[in-house]
Amino acid sequence: MTNHRILFVDDDQNLLESYRRQLRGRFPVDTASSADQGFKLIAGPGRYAVIVSDLRMPEMSGIQFLARVRELAPESVRMLLTGYADLETAIEAVNEGHIFRLLTKPCPPENLMNALSAGIQQYQLIRAEKELWEETLRGSLKVLSEILSLVNPKAFGRAMRVTREVREIGAVLGISEMWVLETAGLLSQIGCIIFPEETLKKFISGEALSAEEIQTFQMHPLIASDLIGKIPRMEKVAEAIAYQEKHFDGEGVPNDSRKGEEIPLGARILKVALDFDALKASGKTKWEALEILKGRAGWYDPRILASLQRMLEKEAKYIVKTLRFSELREKMILAEGIRSQKGILLVGHGQEITPTILTRLKNFISSQGIREPIKVIIPLEENPTLSTPSAKQGIQGSA
Repeated sequence: MTNHRILFVDDDQNLLESYRRQLRGRFPVDTASSADQGFKLIAGPGRYAVIVSDLRMPEMSGIQFLARVRELAPESVRMLLTGYADLETAIEAVNEGHIFRLLTKPCPPENLMNALSAGIQQYQLIRAEKELWEETLRGSLKVLSEILSLVNPKAFGRAMRVTREVREIGAVLGISEMWVLETAGLLSQIGCIIFPEETLKKFISGEALSAEEIQTFQMHPLIASDLIGKIPRMEKVAEAIAYQEKHFDGEGVPNDSRKGEEIPLGARILKVALDFDALKASGKTKWEALEILKGRAGWYDPRILASLQRMLEKEAKYIVKTLRFSELREKMILAEGIRSQKGILLVGHGQEITPTILTRLKNFISSQGIREPIKVIIPLEENPTLSTPSAKQGIQGSA
């Protein structure tokens, strides 16, 4: 007996009972006598490999039901049961609704079992492809990110800080495709591998760039977008990165006619987060930076600036502590960059401590050593023991 579950949806209770009897011992079967009941089961904790619906039901047609199922459970294989009189309608549903198999009523037990077995095989293929794709994509993004951390630690540090900002702004906005937003933030600076770290340092600190440096800097989003666009299914991420320096009124790069809400939402959020980060890095407090952003007419989507303000108003207090390497923990944020004993920047300020960073620093300690102690920022909500009056003296409201 397979572990993959089957769901039958039909308003005829007698038919549902017959499916249970026919398939007992072969497949685990759940049944629903209405579309609403079917939706509730699909929303539950278990996954269905195959979902079979009758075409004619009182609340909605099987075509409408399976179209909604495709949104709720895209990996589930969908099948439609229909009478001969409904055949033309059902064929149209198969062609337009991405239904895997059409079964006619009454359906002989052998035909039903063969169809369900084929559906489960299709489901297994879908799951295997998705898992392979996710692992491949995750590995590709990790490689790109780690290359940036090695080649240009300042750019990597900026990308990590911006990723946190876009994640929080996205949460305020209620963005559904958060992975697109976070990935765009993480890879937004990958194009910076084309220029020296000093150029980025000058830009972030507000120093004047030469004409050549300005031209090179303006190219980095398009270079990053071109690189990322070569990865399948990363089109939305690549587009957001390409437009990350575009002003809301249409000025800036790329030099095209898109403006306002024609600019990808991810790019509009990135623009706010990147400029906010640059202002803070130049010495402005978060509230000073917000006021400067508000004063730049036409640069930003007003809705995103409002979300940034709401995010800052909700932001937790932080405590700044000075620790040895052995005391570092995941999710702590670096208040200062970590350098080797020779002064080489290893991890930029503002980066969140991750297992990869801890491993990298541990390896560096054994070979060359790092400068200690290390100043970190720790959210108080994650450290309830630090809420004593003496600990609160170190709280930084604008960290």
